[in-house]
Parts: sequence; C-alpha cells; structure tokens
Amino acid sequence: MTIFELASELGKALKNDEKLVRLADARKNYENDPDLQKMMVEYEVQQKALQGELTKDERDTMFIDVIQKRINELYEAIMSHPIFTELNEAQAEVNELMNAVNNTITFEITGELPSCTHDCSTCGGGCSH
Repeated sequence: MTIFELASELGKALKNDEKLVRLADARKNYENDPDLQKMMVEYEVQQKALQGELTKDERDTMFIDVIQKRINELYEAIMSHPIFTELNEAQAEVNELMNAVNNTITFEITGELPSCTHDCSTCGGGCSH
C-alpha cells in the first residue's frame, strides 16, 4: 500500500471511531438547536456592536456597559447549555485522539514521542522508555 492508501484507511477507521461519531452527533445537535443558534447569532451581533462603539471617538459608556452585560449573559447561557457543553467535550476528546494518533505516527518515524520526557508518567506511554 502507498502512504496515501494507508492514510485513507486510517481516515476511514477514525471516521467510525466512537469519539468521532460522538462529535458528529454533537455538531448536528448544535447546528439544529434553534435556541442555541439564536443565542450564537445575537452574541456575534452584540460583539460587533461593542466593537463599533469602542472604535468611536466619542464613546457612549452607558451603551457599552449595556452591551457588555448582554454579551456576558449570552456567554454564560451558551457555555452552560448542555448541547454546547457536549460539543466542547466531544471536540476535546477528538483532539486528544488525534494527538495520540499523530504522536504514534511520529514515534514510528523518529523512535521518540514528540516532547518525550522519558518519564512515562507524563504521557500515555506507547514507547520503550
């Protein structure tokens, strides 16, 4: 097999991994939740309004405070939303998986894990140290 055929097989295997399936489901739930999407759009609009006000020569500090308060409220609501929390957790899990895969590939090429401290308590192992 060529390198690209092997990479394709790896990609197919990863696509079916439970962590990537979980992430795909979490993304779908995130994209299809109207309340969460509404908050995300409003958050972006409020951020743009804040930036617009901050760039003015004569700033309306009361208006800035109102916008900032709303941005903080939206941020808290978004970050604590169960669907958003699930998406973040699923993404973090996939990031860890991809780092482990990349570290394994690097190990096979170089004989050492990236940033290997030779102390197996600092990583997931996988090497002969």
